[in-house]
Amino acid sequence: MLFRTLVRTPALMFALGILTLAGAAHTAKRAHAQSAPSVVVMKNFDFSPMTLTVPAGTTVTWKNTDGEPHTVTSLDGKFRSGALDEDDTFKFKFDKPGTYKYVCSIHPKMLAAIIVK
Repeated sequence: MLFRTLVRTPALMFALGILTLAGAAHTAKRAHAQSAPSVVVMKNFDFSPMTLTVPAGTTVTWKNTDGEPHTVTSLDGKFRSGALDEDDTFKFKFDKPGTYKYVCSIHPKMLAAIIVK
């Protein structure tokens, strides 16, 4: 009987509603962070986007859509792909904040950056 009375009080109902909304917002925020786009496409001898900003812990995927091979080579030596033929991909997980500049070592005009926050 006491439980039924407590559950029906406006203050408790309000508190339960707030907790439910907070939990839903946290779940949605986590799902959005995990589904954020983290793909860089190599096309027409360029990286697209040329600058990508991601949260720490994100795995970025590069995909070559050119008919020519390309590489993904960081200027600071933190990551390096082999030659990627058309439709090949390379992945790297960025754990620490910073700016990571990279280049295609075959076509050094192709220069871009990942910014990790």
